[in-house]
Amino acid sequence: MSTVWGSNIKITIFGESHSSAIGVVIDNLPAGVPLDIAEIQREMARRAPNGGEYSTPRQEADEVEIVSGYFNDKTTGTPLCGIIRNTNTKSSDYDVLKDVVRPGHSDFGYYHKSGGNNDYRGGGHSSGRLTAPLVFAGAVCKQMLRLKDVFIGSHISSISNIKDTKFDARVEGNMLENLTRQVFPLVNNAKFVAMDYLIKEARSEGDSVGGTIECAIVGVPAGVGEPFFESIESKIASLLFSVPAVKGVEFGKGYELAKMKGSEANDPFRCLGGRVFTATNNNGGILGGLSTGMPIIFDAAIKPTASIFKEQDTINVITGENVKLNLKGRHDSCIVVRAVPVIEAVAAIAMYDLLRYREDL
Repeated sequence: MSTVWGSNIKITIFGESHSSAIGVVIDNLPAGVPLDIAEIQREMARRAPNGGEYSTPRQEADEVEIVSGYFNDKTTGTPLCGIIRNTNTKSSDYDVLKDVVRPGHSDFGYYHKSGGNNDYRGGGHSSGRLTAPLVFAGAVCKQMLRLKDVFIGSHISSISNIKDTKFDARVEGNMLENLTRQVFPLVNNAKFVAMDYLIKEARSEGDSVGGTIECAIVGVPAGVGEPFFESIESKIASLLFSVPAVKGVEFGKGYELAKMKGSEANDPFRCLGGRVFTATNNNGGILGGLSTGMPIIFDAAIKPTASIFKEQDTINVITGENVKLNLKGRHDSCIVVRAVPVIEAVAAIAMYDLLRYREDL
């Protein structure tokens, strides 16, 4: 199995949910760039705020130990490797999953791909726990992008059928930075009560809910990207679908564009004070796979957490019997809140990969 991604940079993630550690290696970063370690740790805490009501009861410090590629407070240009220790595992909770696969999880596929040798504890290598190394890599890439005034931020655009206000076509970096400081980031904070209620209701029922996350990237100059296979959409989407539970992505108006006429969907170009912009941003700042200079905006759909406490039908892969599963363990009733920094992280990795050799970034 391969977990390597990238062209101008390469990232490799490793580890399992209940192994001694998880981590990531980032290849081809420039040398001599200072990293704000405190800011990196803040990003890590956003993914799993210990003690937070939207976090799993599993408490992990998620402190990153940088073991290579960093010396005297700067990158060295050699592979940057960050390791995160797993310190709060309860592997016995998953003994039943040695033979019984969970509905909605990758257990069945991993069982067959590995010939029954998969690590089933907590989902093993396919666990959402592996998003922690992605957040570390994304935090590093965010700092690289800020050197060129490129900023990334996102908000919870929906929980189930409750929708937040969408980003404005000209969303700015300061708004995105402010959103990264919120535990439950919303454009319209009045939507919080209804969203919070749905999450808590699902938890009380032993069930879960999903939602969507809208992410914006601002400051990307026009002409970034490559046509066809290296388009901005291709790069971002390839990493989005590496995030467990992401099942859909829309750029700009997405599926709504299919309902529009060309006169409605096209974004008219305008010029003011020597600056070119588009009056609307229906296409999410991307045309022909290349950036237009407008904010790059996309939505990621997050399915409901697959691990729920309601009794479910499944099979025993050893005996071939139909069985009932009553799941134990520690699980989120809604992973959308914790997925926000993960979506930002993969967007940062993808964008930095595209910009790595532009103006020596």
